[in-house]
Order: sequence, then structure tokens, then C-alpha cells
Amino acid sequence: MKAMVMPVLGAANLELRDVPEPAPGPDEVLVRLRAAALNFRDLLVLEGKYGSLQKHENLILLSDGAGEVAVVGSDVTEWKVGDRVVGCFFPDWKEGPPNQGNTRRTLGGSVNGVATNYRVFGRNEILPVPPALSFIEAATLPCAALTAWNSIHTACQIGAEDIVLTQGTGGVSLFAVQFAVAAGATVLGTSSTEEKLTRLRSFGAAHLINYRSDAEWGKTARKLTNGRGVDLVVEVGGAGTIKQSIRALRMGGTIALVGMVTGVAQELNLPLIAMNSLRMIGVAVGSRAQFAEMLSAIERHKIEPVVDRVFPLTELGKALAWLKNGKHVGKVCVEID
Repeated sequence: MKAMVMPVLGAANLELRDVPEPAPGPDEVLVRLRAAALNFRDLLVLEGKYGSLQKHENLILLSDGAGEVAVVGSDVTEWKVGDRVVGCFFPDWKEGPPNQGNTRRTLGGSVNGVATNYRVFGRNEILPVPPALSFIEAATLPCAALTAWNSIHTACQIGAEDIVLTQGTGGVSLFAVQFAVAAGATVLGTSSTEEKLTRLRSFGAAHLINYRSDAEWGKTARKLTNGRGVDLVVEVGGAGTIKQSIRALRMGGTIALVGMVTGVAQELNLPLIAMNSLRMIGVAVGSRAQFAEMLSAIERHKIEPVVDRVFPLTELGKALAWLKNGKHVGKVCVEID
């Protein structure tokens, strides 16, 4: 079988290799992977940014994949050959809060990922794909969608009276728009071009801000909410956006910190945070139980993942470059044939 391997750090070193097809143990299943999706995290893995938390040599890339069960282990009764399944980002985090034990293994990070024809999963490391979704659409869900889901429903428990601010048109941001709209909330979306803002409106964003032409977009967000401020900011920018996010929040509001694509270090006005009772919560994907809850909601609300572009596995390097240039709207995916 084929696998896209990082022999040593660096995107230029990717290799499509022939590797042995694995066999499942008694409590495992072999999945024939059909699609995978990229995350900004994959770019960091290629640079070794996760330090001791990732493999630095001979790593099969990517965390998010979907396919069909090809072989079932002798003790497995809940899955059968042909079942359409999607893998869990954290194989060991089944339910409850995260800890060092259940988040140690990460697909495409500390253990091999899904950029391959076949992969073995534990019987409790996969979930069924919603019937209406394709393999490509299902592959977008394990990291970006679940991160967005927990930003909307765990970090803040958003409802119909709330206002949510999202940043950009990447996977997490668009899922956050869709989940917030499904919850009945009002969405205020920011992006860098009028074309992207138009796309945000089509997904349900009620108010739009071009952050390229409006450097003080945090203040503009407050004006758009009649001075009230937003209840939740789904923060994907990091250092380059956090100050404006704080300005956009209402007293007692929450920042769900999920990404740092514009940098990791920034001075903060701590008295402002304290006096306004602001909360900042880190959101790192989620558990299998939360994933199952999200999949049910996606099916119930008929949410369709937004796919920007699909590359063949052989062009994973080009897919990563497309993700890095930031022009995408939605998820960048690869098809595995």
C-alpha cells in the first residue's frame, strides 16, 4: 500500500512510499481510507513545532480521515466490513475532561496518521459517518469541526440570545458559523476580502467586517452590537488578533482560543480582562463522546461541511502549500484512491 511519509522534518522531504499493509488485532479494525483533510496543525508538525509531542522521523501525516471497514478483528462485534467510519483525533480520549494520558496519542503527530491506503484503528477509535456525507466531507470533521463544536457548545454554551464573532474562512471558523447559526445565535464574521465576506453571509453570518480595511474591527464589532459586545469570539488568529477580540467582547464574554496562525506571543491588558470579567478558554479538539454528539447534530441540522479544494494523495505537498497561502474557504482535502 501507499503512504505519504515525512522521513525527516520539512515539507520538501515528503515521500510517497510503499509500506506493508497492517493487520488488525482482536479488538481492532482495518480501515480502507478514502479521504483525508488538512489542518494548520499539519504545517506545524512538518516543522517540528510540537517538540517531544510528535514524531520527527518516518511519520505518516494527517490526523483527519474517513473510509470503510475492510477487516474486523475477532473480538469486534459493533463494526462490520463495509461500514463507513471516521477516525478520532485523540484515539484515547473517550469521554470526560482531557488529561496528559488521554491526549498523549494524536494521529499524524505522536503516532502515524491517515495519509495512507489502510490504517488500523481500535474498535473505540472510530465513529459512523452520517449517511448524507461523502468520505471527503466526513474527513473534515475530526479536528476542525469538533474544535468549533466545543467552542460553541462547551466553552460558552451558545444559544439563541447570543452573539458570536468568528475570524476568517478556514475550517474551524466556518464550522463555528454553521454551529452557531444552528443554535439560533447571531454571527458576526470577519475576513480579508469582500468575496470571502460574501461567502460568510451565505453560510448565515448576519454582520460582516473586513479586517484588512478596518484595523479597529473590535470596536466596530461593539458598534454592530449597539455597544453591547459579543458573547463569544472563536479565536483562530492568536497574537495578531487577540487585542481586537478582547475589545469586541461584552463584559463577562468568552474567548475560545483555538488557533495562533498570526503568532504566539502578545502583551495583554490584564486589568481590562480582570475588570470586565472576561474568560479565555483553550479548546483542543474534543473527546469521542463529544464527537458522537456533534455528528448527531450535523445529521439533525443537515449541516454540510465546506470543502475548498480536493487534491490527490500524490499531491499532498501542493495541498499543504495551498493551505499555507491562506486563500482557501473551508477545508483543503485529499482523496485517497
